[in-house]
Amino acid sequence: MRVLWRRSAEPANASHASLLHPARLVVLSYAAAALVGAVLLWLPFATVSGEAPPLADALFTAVSAISVTGLIVVEADGFWSPFGQVVILLLIQIGGFGITTMASLLGVVVFRRLGLRSRLSTQVELNEAGFGGIRHLIGRIAVFYAVVEGIGFVALSTAVWVTTGSSIGESLWFGLFHCVSAFNNAGFSTSNDNLIGFAGNPAVLLIVAALVVVGGIGFPVVLDVARRGASWRWWSLHTRLTLSATAVLLVAGAVAIGFFEWSNHDTLGAMSAPDRLVNTVFASVTPRTAGFNTVDYALVREPTSLVTQALMLIGGGSGSTAGGIKVSTFALLGFVIWSEVRGERDVAVFGRRVDERAQRQAVTIALLGVGLAMAGSVALASVGDLPAGAASFETLSALNTVGLSTGVTPQLPLGGKLVLTALMLLGRLGPVTVGTALVLRSRETLYRYPEGRPLLG
Repeated sequence: MRVLWRRSAEPANASHASLLHPARLVVLSYAAAALVGAVLLWLPFATVSGEAPPLADALFTAVSAISVTGLIVVEADGFWSPFGQVVILLLIQIGGFGITTMASLLGVVVFRRLGLRSRLSTQVELNEAGFGGIRHLIGRIAVFYAVVEGIGFVALSTAVWVTTGSSIGESLWFGLFHCVSAFNNAGFSTSNDNLIGFAGNPAVLLIVAALVVVGGIGFPVVLDVARRGASWRWWSLHTRLTLSATAVLLVAGAVAIGFFEWSNHDTLGAMSAPDRLVNTVFASVTPRTAGFNTVDYALVREPTSLVTQALMLIGGGSGSTAGGIKVSTFALLGFVIWSEVRGERDVAVFGRRVDERAQRQAVTIALLGVGLAMAGSVALASVGDLPAGAASFETLSALNTVGLSTGVTPQLPLGGKLVLTALMLLGRLGPVTVGTALVLRSRETLYRYPEGRPLLG
């Protein structure tokens, strides 16, 4: 009887563990935060007019904030009251800090210790090697956030106050809101034209760009550099891959965008040469999930739009607030192609052989990202009745949690807004849940099938 009782208890325990699976905690936490945010934004005093906004618009804005995307369906200034803007700011901070970290804290409260699954979940989100010291890791993340956002707040507020002549109160609020939005790669702004009004203010743009880059490379990279110093030879493979790929993409993106837009008088062409240079660099930084813009993307040339969409798909660093397939995935696939072209058996990156499972995971993540982008573009084009180019741009912006727009999002029907809402949630939750699943399901099989070789190419 004792054995039978223990066997019958196992399904209940399994069901309980299933409910507390890290991936489910992440999804449930995001959903709960988005719903609470939508309810708060739906309140009459969340708007300047004192009237409750449409529920779909409140939900869209809450999801856009919690997923640190930045797409909007209503004007940023003149629509949301100070209370509404504070709600948006808090949602950005919660989303940027990471629901996986919050889920780990929940695990500490409930179990008074972190179990293996929570540790694995945090490891996937942060790409942190090893299973120890997770509680200390969470503390270091909090300190990291406080230090960077504190410095960004002071620098940005001072820059706005000195260069624009705004009042101290306006400068402080601008600095606080935009430093949080930039560091968390959200792209939300308190201005209706985003940062177009600051296109001629290099101090503000460079500070915002720096915050975006630091927030987008990921905490694991920052921690690795802080621990081992600025010595390339001591950095981990992930740090080397992320920083080198980030530098290449920033330079390549700036060169491409500058080449196509330098003479476009609707965007960069009307600026002075120094301002064009700064805005070109800014335009290369922000598509990798920040979402700020200093030009109207409805007026950019088609090649620029395609380059921007490619940067949006790649995204930022693993374990960061950025979306996309991640720069490490993109860079690893490049090394896989290079090794295959050269006929080499192993894929080597900076003197290290890359595990075959990591290669398969990179291919899986990339193909899932491309497939979802294609499916989302088709859905948005059909529901929102949009041209293929506009549908693709908005889809990639939502799915990769960027926030850039050609201006069609506010005009979308309810069905189109719901499609983008689903894409934003999927873009934020997808990498976490897929990454967790790939790690948890990684196992060795005790057998191998006979080898086959299909024709390729």
